[in-house]
Amino acid sequence: MQKRFSVAADIGGTFTDIAVYSGNALLATWKLPSTPDDYARAVVEGIAALMREIDAPLGGIDEVLHGCTVATNAILEKRGAKTALVTTRGFRDVLEFRRIRIPRLYDPLYIKPEPLAPRELRYEVTERLAADGSIVRPLAEDEVRTIAKQLHGIDAVAVAFLHSYANSTHERRAGEILRQALPGVHLTLSSDILPEIREYERTSTAVINAYVGPPVASYIESLERQLKGRGIKGRLLIMQSSGGVLDAETVKRVPARIVECGPAAGVIGAARQAARSGHADVITLDMGGTTAKTSMIEKGTIARTDEYEVGGGISLSSRLVKGGGYALKLPVIDISEVGAGGGSIVWFDKGGALKVGPRSAGAVPGPACYGSGGTDATVTDANVVLGFVNPKALAGGTVPLDAALARKALAPIADRLRSTVEEAAWSVFVVAAASMMRAVKAVSTYRGRDPRDCALLAFGGNGGIFACELARQLQMKTVLVPPVAGVFSAYGLGVAPMEYSQTRGYLRKVANTDLREIAQLTAELKRTVLAQLGHPEERVSIALQAAMRYVGQAFELRVPLPTLDAGFAVQASERFEREHEATYGHRMAGDGGVEFVALEAIATVRDERASTSAVPRKPKAAGAAGVRKAYFGREAGWLQTSVIGREVLSAAARQGPLVIEEYEGTTVVPPGASATRDEHGNIVIRV
Repeated sequence: MQKRFSVAADIGGTFTDIAVYSGNALLATWKLPSTPDDYARAVVEGIAALMREIDAPLGGIDEVLHGCTVATNAILEKRGAKTALVTTRGFRDVLEFRRIRIPRLYDPLYIKPEPLAPRELRYEVTERLAADGSIVRPLAEDEVRTIAKQLHGIDAVAVAFLHSYANSTHERRAGEILRQALPGVHLTLSSDILPEIREYERTSTAVINAYVGPPVASYIESLERQLKGRGIKGRLLIMQSSGGVLDAETVKRVPARIVECGPAAGVIGAARQAARSGHADVITLDMGGTTAKTSMIEKGTIARTDEYEVGGGISLSSRLVKGGGYALKLPVIDISEVGAGGGSIVWFDKGGALKVGPRSAGAVPGPACYGSGGTDATVTDANVVLGFVNPKALAGGTVPLDAALARKALAPIADRLRSTVEEAAWSVFVVAAASMMRAVKAVSTYRGRDPRDCALLAFGGNGGIFACELARQLQMKTVLVPPVAGVFSAYGLGVAPMEYSQTRGYLRKVANTDLREIAQLTAELKRTVLAQLGHPEERVSIALQAAMRYVGQAFELRVPLPTLDAGFAVQASERFEREHEATYGHRMAGDGGVEFVALEAIATVRDERASTSAVPRKPKAAGAAGVRKAYFGREAGWLQTSVIGREVLSAAARQGPLVIEEYEGTTVVPPGASATRDEHGNIVIRV
């Protein structure tokens, strides 16, 4: 019987990472530069190269698991579809008004981003529903037909009517008219994508789904064609922002679910590895070539949210900082992201302060040391000058480096700082770490959690280089660098379950809850998510949760829904108040009460991949061990530093300074820290 394989492919701004599995065993990994002109090309070439390495046929691949940045890039680069919005008369400017909040309160020159659907492409229709869903004014269907005649040449349309979460009749009828008049146009109904209260968030989410729909569909179809052209006929599954994978056809319909899918896979892998290694409380650091991403795993549970903004410089879900991006109210892993990666360009602001990112040299031309035409100094150039990164090559010799070009790029930075080149490189290193500290605080301190109580689990090609410096700044004591850290998101894809979630608006005081009504609504939600996954019920586990708040609050917290019995109301209120106290540090006094805002069902397919180890069957060597000088700041200066492989480490502590080089990435253990390797293959550093 022919051996069957699963392949995971994760696209980053600089590198594309591939991992191949058979059953629940990780066999091997591959890393190659991304191809920005056609990201799918690197995916297909990487899969073919890795299958050749393990001497396996491409026809033996049953499924391709994929994480991509196409939806995010469409928003960040403003290259999405030409999108129109059809909305209730009087609500044309909801996208402009937003929440009347800005991320920089004392910046009078701040300009908010332009709506993804420009004003001239936003159309009003006569119709009106009350908050309970009753019809106040019927839909003027002739107006919809008139609008449809004006929309020829439009790529995508979003329909968002007032209170459609309570009654979707008007939206569905408008959708029927538009589909008939505009075949082939990507159409999104807000009642399909987000049937919940909040007009701006629902409208914004619907517009995002429409805006990224055509580019996502085009990319997926291109990838499917190229895979089939190589003889790979297995199904294509795409990572969602919430941490589960979904079939490609569904993703084409709801592409907003993959806007933040790139960072999600790494967090899924981190949760698996942390649990296996006995660490319940972990902050993840995923630093690649373009960005650094952080998330929190608390008591073994991944932090998720549905309050997210994308496209605002720092992508995050913060109740404190809003208004910088576009509201996306769909389930996402709670990830904070900053533009600080290996390819991030070093520059000075108008005040002369040293800055790192968010602009990146990317895969082309890349850092100056790549010798591909880049001349701007980057974080990777600084790491080469410091001796942290191999001065000759990355990825086991597949990416040659030129240390002289790195020093040349940093020379102007040193002149501006009036320092030596190595001191300038150290300044870049510290500033980059400080930038990442913002991201860590966004998922910990700003959520009422203390990072000192957690281990820092670092991955990505550059995570191991910066982890100890970041831990030192945050007073964290333990750093974990898992096996295959440099391609860890590909590992995360390989262990991610198939998952689908659905919400339903439900605005009721907990004290007035009708258990039969909740039972009916949750049963409907269960049927919806089961039908979407298409798997037998016995293979699917369904979790129910509720969005709750104190009466009078503007935003809510999500908690697991208790059992529907006599103690339901008390348990639901207690769960919410416990989470409120953990997040904000207090419970509200008084008898104002607690209310539900929405119910959600999350269906997950049970899969044997969850037990897959992060240790590959065929690890690649990074190169010969040895000794080289590394610079650890003005006080420590240049130090003779041992360069070793992960396999050299054992349970016996080895004192820094050390540089641990692997095919997938590099880990730096500074002076004063010590490193061991645990039974699960993790590098464990005591800072």
